[in-house]
Amino acid sequence: MLKRLTLLLCLWALALSAQAFSLTDSRGKTHRLSDYKGKWVLVNFWATWCPPCLEEIPDLVALHDNKKNNLVVIGVALDYRDPKQVLDYAEQMMISYPVILGDYKMAAQVGQVTGLPTTYLYNPDGKMVAYNVGALTRSAVESYISKKAVAGRKEK
Repeated sequence: MLKRLTLLLCLWALALSAQAFSLTDSRGKTHRLSDYKGKWVLVNFWATWCPPCLEEIPDLVALHDNKKNNLVVIGVALDYRDPKQVLDYAEQMMISYPVILGDYKMAAQVGQVTGLPTTYLYNPDGKMVAYNVGALTRSAVESYISKKAVAGRKEK
């Protein structure tokens, strides 16, 4: 019982902290979850030295650029020594979504990062609905969003 209560309290605290994240990208623009009300928001933590992180970047770019998904991707770079290296890499990979030069303290606003890549997905109401450690694919995210949209229509 105590273990379950602890888990519920941790999830509740995570949900509260996630509602208030404020991240400033490499161009100086601040991104808050509340700014994207009505859109899906995918926050991806990654590093330039992480092969699975780099493999998923083209899918994340495609997700962000495909407006029919009504989805915004925010990439948070962690574990870097030189910010210029991260920004040069983002340009080389043609990353079209905002890139945040982050750290683990900043990441804690969104949630725990136990490995890279780590991704949080928020629904259009701003509620965290999915969390993933490891690489994602475009099709997996689109399938998840599609299933949630169908379930939402059935509830109405």
